[in-house]
Amino acid sequence: MRSSYTDLRYPRGSLSIQAYLYKPAGDGPFPVVIYNHGARHGNERRPTPQPYIGELLTRAGYVALVPERRGYGRSEGPTSSEEIGGERARVVPRLQAETDDVLAALDYLRPLPFVDAKRIGIMGWSYGGIVSMFAIGRSAAFAVAVDQAGGALTWNGNPDVRGALVAAAGKAATPTLFQVAQNDRTTASITTLAEIFKQRGVPHRAVVYEPFAPRRASPDTPPGHRLFSAEGVSVWENDVIEFLGRYLDKSGGGGSNSSKALQ
Repeated sequence: MRSSYTDLRYPRGSLSIQAYLYKPAGDGPFPVVIYNHGARHGNERRPTPQPYIGELLTRAGYVALVPERRGYGRSEGPTSSEEIGGERARVVPRLQAETDDVLAALDYLRPLPFVDAKRIGIMGWSYGGIVSMFAIGRSAAFAVAVDQAGGALTWNGNPDVRGALVAAAGKAATPTLFQVAQNDRTTASITTLAEIFKQRGVPHRAVVYEPFAPRRASPDTPPGHRLFSAEGVSVWENDVIEFLGRYLDKSGGGGSNSSKALQ
């Protein structure tokens, strides 16, 4: 049975941002994870609540907030396709603006009586993984992060994205789980950032999964990139829940200085 959610709005500057809130049963306060979706080229305006993420996180005892960043779903603002067009130089400014939308969610979450504002994590896939890395590079508010193939589709073709991700990894101090499939377009967007974390002594884990074969192949997307859709959740869910639990449960925290080995 799919988890139910509350469809809500919160402000980011002059924009109204749509989001889906999933809550476990009970009064809490619960840790919370903000989940950042990937790009939906051509389908940006289709509301996508990501129920598999809501179910995964609420089952583990977390509130899940899934923002539709500007231009997605019923959030205000131009779509990513409208703003970026074919200009590679516009990708990073656009994703930094979307990061603003995600950071604004913190102000919405903190006053909620069932949220433990001291235990907030962030997680994202593809473009959402980039946004998650930008967020932890800009804010110390997050106790833990999960980057699922962030930048894998753009790393080789857009040096601006590559440089911005490297810069974010050079600033971030949030314990982070890095995940990618062997048959994504590249694994370097994950392994490079993990190596930066290793050199800086920031707690982390990197997992490169065996090649993934989705039921339906796409001519535009490597099959391994689909690992982090609902279709592949059984492959990586235990790694995510274990890592989140390490830093979001009451006995955990983001203060550990032990670097986790790459795997």
